[in-house]
Amino acid sequence: MAASLDGFVARENHSLDWLMKYDTSGEDHGYKAFIKTIDVLVMGSGSYKTVLSFDSWPYEMHVFVMSRTLSQKDIPEALKNKVTITNLTPRNLMDFLYSEGMEKAYVDGGKLVQSFISDGLIDEITITHIPILIGTGKRLFGSITEDVDLDLVSSKILKPGFVQSFYKVLANKE
Repeated sequence: MAASLDGFVARENHSLDWLMKYDTSGEDHGYKAFIKTIDVLVMGSGSYKTVLSFDSWPYEMHVFVMSRTLSQKDIPEALKNKVTITNLTPRNLMDFLYSEGMEKAYVDGGKLVQSFISDGLIDEITITHIPILIGTGKRLFGSITEDVDLDLVSSKILKPGFVQSFYKVLANKE
C-alpha cells in the first residue's frame, strides 16, 4: 500500500489526489511482479468506490469487496464477473477463499487492513511511503489492541523519492 509519510492512505473523502501528482510514468515500482504472486484482491468499500472513479478498472484478477452496505446490484454491469460484494468477516472470507484454492490475498484499504491485522490474517506488509505530509485523512494503521511485531526484510528507494519497505509479521495470532 502507498501511504503519506504521516501515515495516511487517502484523504478523509477517500481522494488520492496527493498520490496522483507524482510522475511515475514508466515505473511500476515492482507492482506487476507482486501482483503475479497474488490469487485474489480484497478491498473495502471506500477503496472500491475510489477505484470506480478511475478512467478504467485497473485489476485483472477477481476482486472481493467487503461491505455491510453494498450489494451485487451496486456493481456496474461491465464488472459483474470481476467483482463480488461480501459481508463476511475477514476470517470467514479467508476460510472461503482458501476453500476455493486462493491462498494469497492482497488486502487493500486502511480500515480493512486494520481488521485483517487484528484477526491475525496478515503475514506480510509492503508499504511505499510517499514523500508528502497531508495532515489528515484515512490512516493506514489505526488503533490496535496489542502490539504487532514486524521484521523489516528489505527497503529500497524508488523514483521519484518513494521508499518501499517489506515486512514479515512475526506475532501472527494463527
